[in-house]
Amino acid sequence: MKKYLLSLFTLILPFLTSAQETAEKGLDQRIDEGFKPISDFFSNVIFFEILGTPFVLILLVASAAFFTIYFGFPNVRYFWKAISTVRGKYEDIEKHGAKELYGEGGVAQGVDLAQVDDIEDHLVSVENELAIDGDIVDTIRDESSDGEVSHFQALATAVSGTVGNGNIAGVALAIALGGPGATFWMIICGLLGMSTKFVECTLGVQYRDVGEDGTVYGGPMYYLKKGLSEKGFKILGKIAAVFFAIFCIGGSFGGGNAAQSNQATIVLKDLLGLQSTGAGFWIGVILAILVGIIIIGGIKRIASVTEKVVPFMALLYILCCLYIIFSNFSFLDDAIALIFKEAFTPTAIGVGGFIGVLLVGFKRAAFSNEAGAGSASIAHSAVRTKYSASEGLVALLEPFIDTVVICTMTALVIIIFNFGGFFEYGDITGQGVAIIDGESYEGAGITAKAFAEYIPYSNVFLTIAVVLFAVSTMISWSYYGLQSWKFLFGRGKAADLTYKFLFLTFVIIGAAASMGSIWAFSDAMIFAMVFPNMIGLYFLFPVVKKQLKRYLDAIKLKSDALEE
Repeated sequence: MKKYLLSLFTLILPFLTSAQETAEKGLDQRIDEGFKPISDFFSNVIFFEILGTPFVLILLVASAAFFTIYFGFPNVRYFWKAISTVRGKYEDIEKHGAKELYGEGGVAQGVDLAQVDDIEDHLVSVENELAIDGDIVDTIRDESSDGEVSHFQALATAVSGTVGNGNIAGVALAIALGGPGATFWMIICGLLGMSTKFVECTLGVQYRDVGEDGTVYGGPMYYLKKGLSEKGFKILGKIAAVFFAIFCIGGSFGGGNAAQSNQATIVLKDLLGLQSTGAGFWIGVILAILVGIIIIGGIKRIASVTEKVVPFMALLYILCCLYIIFSNFSFLDDAIALIFKEAFTPTAIGVGGFIGVLLVGFKRAAFSNEAGAGSASIAHSAVRTKYSASEGLVALLEPFIDTVVICTMTALVIIIFNFGGFFEYGDITGQGVAIIDGESYEGAGITAKAFAEYIPYSNVFLTIAVVLFAVSTMISWSYYGLQSWKFLFGRGKAADLTYKFLFLTFVIIGAAASMGSIWAFSDAMIFAMVFPNMIGLYFLFPVVKKQLKRYLDAIKLKSDALEE
């Protein structure tokens, strides 16, 4: 560990030394000026419009609606089954197999679990002998018997990649731009996104690779390559997988990294009263060192951190939101009524009518929960299970937690706060800036102002929450980006270290650059992943239906056996 940290510091040192020499000349501004043209270019390319609407948003919403209908509203029908899976209710069949345990000659008929373990170990050793280049001949299912983390750890890691500053800063940005009505469309997008997340995370487990040392490699790049090859589209699968990996690396640098450090820096500078031109840079350096220490440990260390940090911070944040909401309970019905009214007849001055507020809501929700981008399937692929659909069901909880619960809480707090007439909805500049008491606030700063109105010293709490959410998101996205990097450049230590150095550099860039340029780049990179990912989902969704039936049949077999 010391060797890796020393190597990492050696790589970063020249960059830090060079930056320090120019810090007094306005380093933050220099970084922002250099980064903005890149941000604008990618944003213009990715968000090309059809009839005035970004095509990527049409693709996301239409696909989510299709999967919701095709799978019979899995976001509703299997919600409680997903919770049971996370709680470990079906852990026995996922480890040993339902037929082995509860079928003819299984545990229900007296077979010892230890004996099943011995048989399973023998089968795995035989399968490894038959493996060619890491893939077991003529089978995909057998790869699903491996894994590195539990359902809860996989969910916590994936949620930490989505529950971040998109829930705090992104919601504030949406309301500042589109008014309260944007909240309604965020919720709709979150509910529909549950179905998309179910599909992509099932495929992530189904087509994952397992290394000789038990390390799992999964995500859209694998189900695109292997799944489309099965369907007879080998070249298309390889091309789509490469493009996804490239975009995912960009997403890890942008939305999963720079946008997070950007918002953490905003609240830290505000709390500490730092106004110097190089303050953002040095905050970025500190964040980079903290993130670097964690990400060197790989998915197991990341999971061990996120399973503790994310539930704690999410619960604490929700409790604070609930305190504010119920302290102003008389305004709650007014806030909800305003959300519904403004969703269809918006009055926000800069939103551009009904279509404008709808797009703002969908865009911020899609950025927040990442349903359709495929990123979360990389974390979910590492789960220990024999049934790929089990993790798909677990994954559908993600958009619900992220968007339907946490984003809505934040929105209600801001709307209730603004019943006091503190700022005008619909920033005409398009930057999501709110003028409160003569000062400009953006992103997390708006949320912090709302919290400060009702909770003493909330600026300290919200700063801690934003920073921890930012760090947890960054470490999860470092794993997503690294997996994509490995897919393109191999699984050696040199490749790992190169990626981590670049990733940590973007922590610093995000902290120093302006919110406008960072979020434009971040949006572009996250949404770029949608295009190759959707190719895989549309070719392979019948596989998901087959795997869902297989898992539900296994649960039924267990239930029937235990009732006898």
